[in-house]
Amino acid sequence: FKLHPDQNTTDGYHNLSHHGQSESKVRQLVDADHQQMMLLHKLFSQLAELREGEDRLLDRTMILFGSNMGDANTHDNTNLPILLAGGGLKHGQHLAFRQDHNKPLCNLFVTMLQHLGVEADSFGSSNGSLNDIGS
Repeated sequence: FKLHPDQNTTDGYHNLSHHGQSESKVRQLVDADHQQMMLLHKLFSQLAELREGEDRLLDRTMILFGSNMGDANTHDNTNLPILLAGGGLKHGQHLAFRQDHNKPLCNLFVTMLQHLGVEADSFGSSNGSLNDIGS
């Protein structure tokens, strides 16, 4: 991910993500993440405004945004920040999968495939689908 030229940063995004608790790097990383979220919001807004027949284009588009690291500084791949928008799914909720209520991320992929009409019972390390987000 390339940082915006107007951002006042000393490093690239990957280097900032391995901040070692440096206040300066954490601040720059927060700014970079904020910039990403603003761009994503702009995309969502534009798709929500465009119509395709009776539907908003956002309802006909499924967007998955996230990271393969929950904490890149420590290379921790748990508690991943994952955001799913559009696609006519059940949104407006925050689903927290803690260690005692954990689901493989691949269950989300199965749910997405099924919602798109693909006959899929598994994907990677899945053990089912996520019924909480179905339409």
